[in-house]
Amino acid sequence: MASFAYRAIDEEGLMQRGNIDAMNAVDLELRLKRMGLELITFDSIKKSAMLAAKRISRKELVTFCFHMDQLMRAGVPIIDALTDLRDSVENPAFRQIVASLLEDIEGGLKLSEAMANHPSAFDNVFVALIGTGEQTGQLPEVLSKLTENLKWQDELAAQVKKAMTYPIFAGTVIIAVVFALMIFLVPQLAVTMKALTPNPPAQTMALIAVSAWMKNYWYLVIGVPVVGVITLVILAKTNEEVRYRIDALMLKLPIMGPLNNKIILARFSTYFALMYQSGIGVLECIRISEKIVGNRVIEQGLQRVGREINDGSGITQAFQNVRLFPPLVIRMLKVGETSGGLDTALLNVSYFYNRDVKEMMGRLQEMIQPVLTVVLGGILILILMTVFSPMYDVIAKVNTTGGR
Repeated sequence: MASFAYRAIDEEGLMQRGNIDAMNAVDLELRLKRMGLELITFDSIKKSAMLAAKRISRKELVTFCFHMDQLMRAGVPIIDALTDLRDSVENPAFRQIVASLLEDIEGGLKLSEAMANHPSAFDNVFVALIGTGEQTGQLPEVLSKLTENLKWQDELAAQVKKAMTYPIFAGTVIIAVVFALMIFLVPQLAVTMKALTPNPPAQTMALIAVSAWMKNYWYLVIGVPVVGVITLVILAKTNEEVRYRIDALMLKLPIMGPLNNKIILARFSTYFALMYQSGIGVLECIRISEKIVGNRVIEQGLQRVGREINDGSGITQAFQNVRLFPPLVIRMLKVGETSGGLDTALLNVSYFYNRDVKEMMGRLQEMIQPVLTVVLGGILILILMTVFSPMYDVIAKVNTTGGR
């Protein structure tokens, strides 16, 4: 199926632009007519560009799930529910995805199969859950659970963003201030100081030397870190060994390591419980979870868990043998496996870690501002004292001599 960029007129005579998948030009015109649009012109576009344009936000997915859940519970057929959604959404990319889903379902595909054609919008977990809901006849219930899960993800992402905004801003300010001091202020003070004292202390000479080097090679000071970060990002995307080491480091960092680990465990336990509740088997839950934890170390650990369970080990024993999961997770898995309430046990794990993450982020936000203020003040005092201290000594000696 090809992708087309089109211009069309709607029923009110307004110009509409967008992208859509179609077999050919005739199929494109038919699809647009079903959307209430009259084709004017079109151009073929690359599939990669189409997929990039079709990324939709988590809030739009929440809207999708809530809308479909409510209408299907009211007895509205899937096609009618999608038609109503297509006509009500404002985001053109989202509207095109819904229109494509509608076309595929009318062509004989199931909702989950139609969603699988849009991996940039619906991930593996989403598609697997919808497919399970279709098989069990509990699609509205699955959509309701997805709505709550997506809201939880959105809330967690907002908390992380809020917690990281101030440190990034403050860190940038600190670097900019130090850079300005070393390049502009220190050289001017150094001239005055050399006129007053011919033999400044070693630490003062070292600071002046560093300042002179930064002034002469400022492009290296700025360029090397930027190039280093870009190189690291490229290596992380192209080299599995580098990515694994970075992910391992992210779990061991002071303060941020435990926080990152708890976020991963909260995400894993929530998704696992959601899939297990929907009727997906344990091995399939683990296989899908490998791709959503976002950490190669945990991902490989889950792969080992899956192999051990497949070889006959119990769920709790397999997780325990990997030695990556904390005692709380192992204990709750044991309770869930014994009682037959694995999903409930995992939801308890998710609740505990989600609460812990909120508390840790709250404490970090309270600590970060005074800590960074102290760091900035300490740097400023250190630089200024290193430069001004010899001047004060000279002035003190002059005053003493003059007094005699």
